[in-house]
Amino acid sequence: MIMKMSVDLSKGFATWKAMVHSNPQKMKEHGFRIIFAGTEADDDSKLHVIIEFESPESLQAFQNDAELTQARIDAGADVESAVATPMSGESFSNFPD
Repeated sequence: MIMKMSVDLSKGFATWKAMVHSNPQKMKEHGFRIIFAGTEADDDSKLHVIIEFESPESLQAFQNDAELTQARIDAGADVESAVATPMSGESFSNFPD
């Protein structure tokens, strides 16, 4: 399942990106990967992320991981501002090859 997430950052993209790159084991453990992550061209505090979760259970594991949530907060993510939008199963990416 694909989720589009938006969240405000207080420490900018570089700090958040470093946190992500330091947690690949958590991502694998919970069964998700980031397809895209970036901030708006004119605002480094507005993060948008496209994440692929293996299942609803992997999304729940991500949401319930207190250690990973704290790492996100420490990296400047305002988790209270986060908006998660499930995407339709009728989608595609990386076209054309």
